[in-house]
Amino acid sequence: MLTKAEKTTEFIVQTVAPIFNKNGYAATSLSDITKATGLTKGAIYGNFKNKEELAIAAFTMTVKSMLRRITDHQTLSNSSIEKLFLITDFYRNYYNYSQELGGCPILNMGVDAKHQNSPLFKYVQYTIDKIQNNVALLINEGKQSKEIKQDIDSVLYAKRLYTMIIGAIFMTHTMEDNSYLLQTMDQIDTMIQNELKL
Repeated sequence: MLTKAEKTTEFIVQTVAPIFNKNGYAATSLSDITKATGLTKGAIYGNFKNKEELAIAAFTMTVKSMLRRITDHQTLSNSSIEKLFLITDFYRNYYNYSQELGGCPILNMGVDAKHQNSPLFKYVQYTIDKIQNNVALLINEGKQSKEIKQDIDSVLYAKRLYTMIIGAIFMTHTMEDNSYLLQTMDQIDTMIQNELKL
């Protein structure tokens, strides 16, 4: 069971995560944080060393929640190739889901933190590496189970697939048009079917 201090920390992170995601690190002020949480500056800094630590905690929580949803969606199948199709299936509905968060946290924080906050930017890079590595592992599992062609470069394909996904997310949010994501997921499905599947 969480202590009162742990509950307060969790409340702060959950409350400010969408604000950081939508406004960015630099544009989120301490007054934005105190206004949203209803807590004093002292209460905020009693739980976090500084704004940077809070921003990292907020980003980490948002991304963990998103990755958990992808992982849960992939449990619909035990097949590696089907799990790849389930990734594209998840991202077909990503626009609506990410709008609730204030946009895509990886895209938003990646662009915002690049020149503003190097520790937060490193967390974004770590997250992208983790996602791409998970996709590469899935492709390797598919090769072992004879579902995916043996000569496929797993890391290269993982990077290619995730680059296409992030590009589609950027275009969908920028143009406010989900067809970019839908069409790109169809294109990735065709690649999986024609280039990866044994």
